[in-house]
Amino acid sequence: MSAALVALLCAVMVATAFLSGVFGMAGGLILMGVLLMLMPLPAAMMLHGVTQMASNGWRAFLWRAHIQWRSVGFYMVGCAVALGLWSLVSYTPTRPIALLFLGLSPFVVRLAPASLKPDPGNLLHGTIFGALCTSLMLLTGVSGPLLDTYFLGGMFDRKQLVATKAICQVFGHLMKLIYFGGIVAEVGTLDPVMVGLAIAASMLGTTLARRVLEAMTDAQFRRYADRLILAIATYYVGHATWLLAMT
Repeated sequence: MSAALVALLCAVMVATAFLSGVFGMAGGLILMGVLLMLMPLPAAMMLHGVTQMASNGWRAFLWRAHIQWRSVGFYMVGCAVALGLWSLVSYTPTRPIALLFLGLSPFVVRLAPASLKPDPGNLLHGTIFGALCTSLMLLTGVSGPLLDTYFLGGMFDRKQLVATKAICQVFGHLMKLIYFGGIVAEVGTLDPVMVGLAIAASMLGTTLARRVLEAMTDAQFRRYADRLILAIATYYVGHATWLLAMT
């Protein structure tokens, strides 16, 4: 990569980590779309996984007192199940298909019945959502919109949601790194310098977001996050449709 492109990517990583630090979502969606447009899919998945593990790991550390560990444990069971099953298939989506899945996932979640209230304290629910979210992670690079539904029945406040989701995301992105780094036929490779810059940029954006999250109310948090996700998803559906029409 040229120095200008590296600088641009670092700026995007800081900005998207800031968004995720405030809302616990949205940043990963934006970053994945940018990386898919600039890099081969396996490499994009790998770099995205590194940045998101750094961003989510640091965010979880900053809000560690609010993590709901029981929910995390149940979710991890599903992550392991999904990785085992997808390892048997070793499927890599094309760029337009990945973008299409990326854009459609928030809308699919919103079409789910209103009565669907998973209990984060239930082993079966955690396993199911862990497996589904990890599957979506391997197809699109992110699983945020679906992962959010895992917490609906838990009545978490904004800090608990951000902290607990961050830990779940760390394990989800770890599954993605394992999958695209050594299981699929065309494994991704990364420049160590770019990895270091990505980690630093993600931690910086996450740190800058802390005061904004503290100042925000739960009502503001949910209102702005919902609008942001839908706007990003709509763009990805349109872009993927255009790419498919051009092929």
